[in-house]
Amino acid sequence: LAAAGAAFDTGPDGVLSLTREGGHGADRIAHAGGDATGAEISRALVAQLEAVRSDPGIEVIEHALVLDLLTGAPGPDGSSGPVCGVTLHVIGEGTRDGVGAVLGRAVVLATGGIGQLFQSSTNPAQATGDGLAAALRAGAVVGDVEFVQFHPTVLWLGAGVKGQLALISEAVRGEGAMLLDTDGVRFMPQVHPQAELAPRDVVAHAIVRQMAATGSEHVYLDARHLGPDFLRRRFPTIGRRLLDEGLDLGTDLIPVAPAQHYHSGGVVTDVDGRSSVEGLYAVGEVACTGVHGANRLASNSLLEGLVFAARAADDIADRLSRGALPRVEPVERPGDPALVAATVRTRLQRIAQRGPGVIRSAQGLAHAAQALAAVPVRAHEVPGVVAAPQTAEWETTNLHQVATLLTAVAAERTESRGGHFREDHPDPVEGWRARVVARLGADGVLELARAPLDLSPSRAPAPDRVGPRAG
Repeated sequence: LAAAGAAFDTGPDGVLSLTREGGHGADRIAHAGGDATGAEISRALVAQLEAVRSDPGIEVIEHALVLDLLTGAPGPDGSSGPVCGVTLHVIGEGTRDGVGAVLGRAVVLATGGIGQLFQSSTNPAQATGDGLAAALRAGAVVGDVEFVQFHPTVLWLGAGVKGQLALISEAVRGEGAMLLDTDGVRFMPQVHPQAELAPRDVVAHAIVRQMAATGSEHVYLDARHLGPDFLRRRFPTIGRRLLDEGLDLGTDLIPVAPAQHYHSGGVVTDVDGRSSVEGLYAVGEVACTGVHGANRLASNSLLEGLVFAARAADDIADRLSRGALPRVEPVERPGDPALVAATVRTRLQRIAQRGPGVIRSAQGLAHAAQALAAVPVRAHEVPGVVAAPQTAEWETTNLHQVATLLTAVAAERTESRGGHFREDHPDPVEGWRARVVARLGADGVLELARAPLDLSPSRAPAPDRVGPRAG
């Protein structure tokens, strides 16, 4: 990244400046611009993209929503056909405006997470689970879907506030900020030996319980003792964002509450990013590489994205050079797409928040499953409905499919582990040291199975058989 132009913070000696975050035992996190690491990495990568626009072998199609994956003929055993391209919708004016297709010998999903499934999320508006849903429809095996990470300290601006919420970085607590309830009582030292730097799931659950005990919708983050000068220098971006809301990190208590932040599950891959479907790769948050286990440690997602993207690129280049990724003709899928109306999105978010949210239970998940099954799904060519599917409808359809998947898998795991907490099964269970994998059967029915964990490197991303879910 540094060679690509990303400027990381260094000390006077020119050595990388490191900090620690939740669950870490030592300072190990490189950062840029104080608290703008993601923005700096994005800037450097976008600059690299601009540099290749003139390459005649590369076409960049912007503002496009991938609708589905194109696949070849299924195998004689009924297995999914190889992925050979995508259908997409380009939003707005452009040379490719409308719905079209792009063919390729390999497809790499790097579509991010599922944050917009929840009422409160730090994710951008585009995080609607599109890649996960498309992979599922193409027959890919997905795993660890139940492990949804809720960031403990997201700026609370009042009930009903929508959109991408501002995250108050874990690094603020790493520098010594404390959590107080609305009565001014610090509560994390009684919860975990690492106090405010406990793993994110521990802190998020503790905050939710403290909010319930005090009848409040938030707690406070207190960094005042660190001093205004240090905070302005170390956290300039967070400081400016808070000032926009009339808050000062150096002099005010900052109201915070948990919000959805990261999805540790996704399309199951091997160490080279290969999925269970030939020709389909996944990297980043849409992938389930297994490196995060049940609960991702802070800042490890950037590292994972870099490592597995590089490995996937190398693997594809190697296979192309050996002729191991042949051209495949896509086969047409019968029938019109069944879509969910965009007006249902808020309803889906309420269901997800109450069912597979921070704290789960059999009763809450059963209610969520019933509510999701009652959501109307329709073909787009019905009387009185515009024939061409709209972007918002595709996104809402993907959210509905992901919500149904998440609810089913969360109900399946009858224990608590990492980002999955069941108040009716609050402890880890040794027999559940396994991954729940899922796929859509040929009949469109969701099938779940328990796959034993194998910590040795392997190219086998899924068990040989995924059976139907009981009940």
